[in-house]
Amino acid sequence: MKRRNFLKNSMLFTGGLLLAGGQSFALSKDLIYISNRPKQSERKFVSKAVDKTINKIKRSINNQELGWMFENCFPNTLDTTVKYSEIDGKPDSFVITGDIDAMWLRDSTAQVWPYLPLVEDDKDLKKLFRGLINRQAKCINIDPFANAFNFDKVQKGHWDTDVTDMKPEIYERKWEIDSLCYPIRLAYHYWKTTGDTVCFDATWQNAMQIIVDTFKDQQRKNNQGSYSFLRVTDRFYDNLPGVGFGNPINPVGLIVSSFRPSDDATLFPFLIPSNYFAVVSLKQMSEMLLSLGVKKSLAKEAKDLAKEVETALDKYAISEHLDFGEIMAFEADGFGNQMFMDDANIPNLLSLPYLGVMDLDNPIYKNTRNFVLSKSNPWFFKGKVAEGVGGPHVGLDMIWPMSIIMRAMTSTDDDEIKSCIEMLIKTHAGTGFMHETFHKDNPEKFSRSWFAWANTLFGELILKLYKERPNLLATI
Repeated sequence: MKRRNFLKNSMLFTGGLLLAGGQSFALSKDLIYISNRPKQSERKFVSKAVDKTINKIKRSINNQELGWMFENCFPNTLDTTVKYSEIDGKPDSFVITGDIDAMWLRDSTAQVWPYLPLVEDDKDLKKLFRGLINRQAKCINIDPFANAFNFDKVQKGHWDTDVTDMKPEIYERKWEIDSLCYPIRLAYHYWKTTGDTVCFDATWQNAMQIIVDTFKDQQRKNNQGSYSFLRVTDRFYDNLPGVGFGNPINPVGLIVSSFRPSDDATLFPFLIPSNYFAVVSLKQMSEMLLSLGVKKSLAKEAKDLAKEVETALDKYAISEHLDFGEIMAFEADGFGNQMFMDDANIPNLLSLPYLGVMDLDNPIYKNTRNFVLSKSNPWFFKGKVAEGVGGPHVGLDMIWPMSIIMRAMTSTDDDEIKSCIEMLIKTHAGTGFMHETFHKDNPEKFSRSWFAWANTLFGELILKLYKERPNLLATI
């Protein structure tokens, strides 16, 4: 295998790439692997526990290129995307998604997720998590329908002209169920890991009430609900039919998600993976509130809503497929119409065990996973260098590395996991980082050189293999 290296701020090649954190790199093929992390003085947030983990795990990786990729990717969120401060004496963490200077509720949770096991060894990292929980609660109190936020009222968003109830703090207002699930996931597992309850104050508790109220509003039992969205655009998936309310649904107890985690519009508004995610999240919220001894009526409300959605999923999410037996649909409308596909963004059908929704050995999940990773899924692509799931957001033949990572995360087969790692090594295009997507036949054709979620998720996979399958990691 040829060695690759990107030299910082080098002009050896014209048309050099701009990589994670805004650094400039030029490709040189015959040099040793040098870290592509920013200089320590230029890193946005430094965690001694994370740096110690990188050094420890790198020593266990025999493949030099893989070790280099891990060193670049795992700390990328901390190195390049965190704005940490204290506001009114409370930690505040604003975590941008990468090359877009805005914070997604989904991405920010996923970006810091792999660092959670390290918080007890690093007081500064613990403050970072408290700060993000605080910031996310503030965002939900501003607008639960928004998926992405500006740092403050002064920062200008990109979508101010969207026909929806925009506010100065909002970057984008696409209603996605998972945007409210991820903050619960973060808070719940932070609490389980640390026992710390200091950030679950009145602001956070009010955000939990707003989440339940929003989910109920989007069950749309009595009317179309209080959310609508229109955009002047030439992209079909950036708009909603039905004068901004989406396609019709039969109110059967499921929750409408106007957009997918990819930020693409749903066709059938009941997005099945996100409804499953909501069930788990509502149960976690209920458990937390009861343990904290606050808002006991809300705890019951959340638990009852989880049961209602779960019952509806049993009836409307699963059908007999022509080739795969009983599987989960990707979307439904409550009238009996279903869409069978999967998208690479998480939550998706492939990721449900990763999110704690169901076990890996669940027969319906196993059937669904086989479907997702087959040509029967219209967004599964197999090319000269790799195979994986994409989605409408970037288009045909473009594979998301996240889908390959999630395939490995949800596999119990050493050969499959090894194959996934080898594909990721082949397709980073010499950058040492993950991308949003790459072409199935040509990894040098890729989108987004600075996409922190994908980078950190890759690091999480390597960390998981180090803990659970060290022998496999050593053989790659």
